[in-house]
Amino acid sequence: MAHLCGLCLALRSDHGQFARIVTNYDGLIVSVLTEAQSARTTGWRRTAGPCPLRAMRTAPVARGEGARLAAAVSLVLASAKVRDHVADGDGLLKRRPVAAAARRVAAGWDRAGARTGARLGFDTALLVDAVDRQTGIELLAGPGTPLLTITEPTETATAAAFAHTAILAGRPQNAEPLAEAGRLFGRLAHLLDAVEDQEADAASSAWNPLTATGTSRAEARRLCDDALRGVRLALRDAEFTDDKLAHVLLVHELRQSVDRAFGTTACPHRADGLILDRTVPPSGMGQRGSFGPPPGNPFAPGPGSPPQPPPEPPRDRRGLIAGCLVWAGLACTCQMCCGTFNDPWSHQRREGLCSQCDCGDCCEACDCCSNCGDCCDSCDCCDCGCDCSC
Repeated sequence: MAHLCGLCLALRSDHGQFARIVTNYDGLIVSVLTEAQSARTTGWRRTAGPCPLRAMRTAPVARGEGARLAAAVSLVLASAKVRDHVADGDGLLKRRPVAAAARRVAAGWDRAGARTGARLGFDTALLVDAVDRQTGIELLAGPGTPLLTITEPTETATAAAFAHTAILAGRPQNAEPLAEAGRLFGRLAHLLDAVEDQEADAASSAWNPLTATGTSRAEARRLCDDALRGVRLALRDAEFTDDKLAHVLLVHELRQSVDRAFGTTACPHRADGLILDRTVPPSGMGQRGSFGPPPGNPFAPGPGSPPQPPPEPPRDRRGLIAGCLVWAGLACTCQMCCGTFNDPWSHQRREGLCSQCDCGDCCEACDCCSNCGDCCDSCDCCDCGCDCSC
C-alpha cells in the first residue's frame, strides 16, 4: 500500500489530479524494486494526509525516484493502451469526438512520461517504440507464429524499466539480472492477459494471441512456468538491501496469478525449480465450484471422516458507533494485542496481533500452500527472504 499510494501521489504531484487514474499494481513493482536495492536513509517514507480510498486515514507512503519512475512508466503504458482501444474502436471510442479526445489525453500522457523519465535518465522512447511495434507484429501474426514473437515488445519494455531501477538505486551490477526478470515479467503479463481474455475475445470477435497463433493453453502454461522459474533465478543473481517485498510479489503473488488464470494450485518453493500443479476439480467433485458448493448436505461426513458440526448461527452486528466504542476499550486494555477477543462489530472470536507474528521455525513460515507435497523439505527461505509475512 505504501508503494501504491506513493505511485498515486507521484502522479498527482508531477502531472496533476487526472493523471492518478493510471495508477496500477504492475507499475508499483518498479517502485518496490528501486527501494529494495537502495540503502535505507531518512526520508524514504513520508506520511500522507487522509485519503477517501484509505477511509480518510493517514499512511506512510513511498517517495523518491522509484515512485517517479513508476509514474513515468505507468503514464506511457496507459497512453499506449488508450491508443490501442482507439484503434480497435472499443465501446464509446467508436465515436469520433470521443476518440479524438482520447488521443489528446494519450498524447499528453506520453509527453508527461517522457519529461519525468528524462529527469531520471530513463528514455521512455524505448517503451513507445515497443508499443508501436506490437501493433505491426499482431497484424502479421497467424497460425504457426511463435507466441514469443508476439510477447517480445512487452518483454523489451518491462526489461528496460526493471533494469533502470538498478541505476537509480546505485547498483549497476543488478541491471542485467533485473532486465532478465523484467523481460520474463512482461512475458507473463502478456500471456496471462491472453489466457484470461480468450473466451471474451472469442465472443466479441476480438484479436487474441492464443487464438490467432493456434497456441494451446497447455503450451501457454508451459511458457508461464518457464518464466516463473526464470524470474526467481534472476532475482537470486541480484543484490538487494531488503528483498522481502519484492520476493513476495515476484515469486509468491506472480505464481498465484498464474494459478488463478489456469485454475490450478502450486507450490512456489521447490529446490529443483519444478512446479507441482493440480487442476482444481470442477463443481461437484469435492471442492467448492465457481457458483457455490455442490448439491446435498454440506455438513455430511465424507468417506472415512467424522461428521462435521454445522457452523454457529450468525450473530447480530453492532452498529458503527457502538463498535468503535468497544474497539477503543479493547485497544486501551491491550486485549487486541495478546490473547483472544471478540470482534467489536461481528462478535467473532479472533486471535490477538501478537499471535500473528509467531513465526516458529523456518518451515512453518514457508507453508505458503497446502496439500502440494512436503514443501518444507525443499524450502530455501533463508536464501529467498521468506518470513512470517509471506
